[in-house]
Amino acid sequence: MLRSLFGSFSLVGCLVLLAATAWAQPALNVQLDDSETLFAVVAAVNACGYDQELSTSAPVRAQVRTEIAQAVENSERAKSSLEELCIFYRDHQQANASLDLAQYISLALELGEPPAFTPKVKEADLPPDASYVLGVVPRLQRFYINADLHRIWQRHQAEYNALLDRTHGPIAQMLMTTDAYLRRVNSAANARLFVIYLEPLAAPSQVNSRNYGTDYFLAISAGQTPLQMDAIRHSYLHYLFDPMVAQRGGTLQRLAPLLGRVAKAPMDDSFKDDVSLLLTESLIRAVEARLAVTGKNKEAENERQRLAQNAAQEGFVLAPYFERRLEAHERSDEGLQLAYPTWLHEIDVDQESKRASKIVFAANARPENVQRVAPKRLLDDAEKRFAAGDLRGATELAQRALDEKREDPARAWFVLAQVATANRDMEGARGYFQRSLSSAHEPHLIAWSHIYLGRICDLQEERAQAVGHYQAALEAGDGSPATRAAAERGLQQPYEPPNAKERAPAQGGDKPEPDENQDPDKD
Repeated sequence: MLRSLFGSFSLVGCLVLLAATAWAQPALNVQLDDSETLFAVVAAVNACGYDQELSTSAPVRAQVRTEIAQAVENSERAKSSLEELCIFYRDHQQANASLDLAQYISLALELGEPPAFTPKVKEADLPPDASYVLGVVPRLQRFYINADLHRIWQRHQAEYNALLDRTHGPIAQMLMTTDAYLRRVNSAANARLFVIYLEPLAAPSQVNSRNYGTDYFLAISAGQTPLQMDAIRHSYLHYLFDPMVAQRGGTLQRLAPLLGRVAKAPMDDSFKDDVSLLLTESLIRAVEARLAVTGKNKEAENERQRLAQNAAQEGFVLAPYFERRLEAHERSDEGLQLAYPTWLHEIDVDQESKRASKIVFAANARPENVQRVAPKRLLDDAEKRFAAGDLRGATELAQRALDEKREDPARAWFVLAQVATANRDMEGARGYFQRSLSSAHEPHLIAWSHIYLGRICDLQEERAQAVGHYQAALEAGDGSPATRAAAERGLQQPYEPPNAKERAPAQGGDKPEPDENQDPDKD
């Protein structure tokens, strides 16, 4: 039974009050649910010998295992289909039980309803670990029918509902506490999903988190031990913070030298290859350090600093910087989303690089529980190509995203507009920014499309139209101080490119080239 973790159920009064007083935004699409597909997959691997933490699991796990064993014993067809399934299971076992389960969780999250279990995406777009065990699907289909797993699932709905009721309150409270600390969540998150699936047939300590495109899914268990609340919150912070790095190619390019400082860190290689991942994870670890310790005395602050430094020793070298910003931020009334662009702009790369060079890295790093599955990364790559100066590569990827209709067309048009701007193609840029506006929903994208259009109009001596665009940027809903400053500057005086007074305009139209204070990637 699906339960919204915001705006309904037993905490509705507190949630409405918090929404009204803390950030006054619409409820997020955050849900707690169960899934028969996930049940069937995890029940099948239990039947084939998966018994991790069985002794500390909820009683329903042993009950389901017993009923499946009875169904197999009473049916030759069920026995035969289980044997076939278990041969596949044994042939694809991993080094440990956690990895064994994780690959089947990845697959289950990409399968449709039973008994067909039809994959929701093409095989090429499946996560690598899910693709590895995709061959289990026809075997699972036969076992599900022959062992009558649907009847077993229905028989235990009361236990599942009771577990959902029991876990709803603590999770909702954690989310409320996190949002109250941040003061304001990302408004763009409302169009995205954050779904927590409860499956008690898995080991109670396991939290399997997956990021598929813009949506986030967790599979958690419940047993005789407390919920893994820190891991759930970690995934939720990714859900909130991951989109905040979008459209910040200039910042990412500026921070890229830090990657050379973390080459020998023990963290996963993905953080060493992608500065956006390093940036976001450092912020998350800093927030976790602030929330992990209660109290405002010196000892508590020292412990928070120690936790941030531990994160840096794992390779997340900006965690101490963000921890210091958060400590000061806690005394303000500003939401983190509004403060974040300023924090990025004020990172002293040389200073942070020197600090990172003095870090003695730890032998091991905490495993990352969020696995990113992003077949739809064309525009992420296009933006990185543009930031690196590869205009041709950025154009090809953005156009491919449009042709394949795989991603947000507004972002694709915005990338093409930026490329046209860099190429001093004023009319091309104007057309692309207008097409971005025609399909954009994200306030930041809308605001900066208007700002760039205003600058183009100013360069073409169309001041009245330019003023209209700057005003529209202010009304777009992007609360970033840099966005507001750029729009207000445009209203005060016509835009002039950097060093415009020192050089003659280029033939065929000038480039609306943002300066350091106006670039949305340096806000």
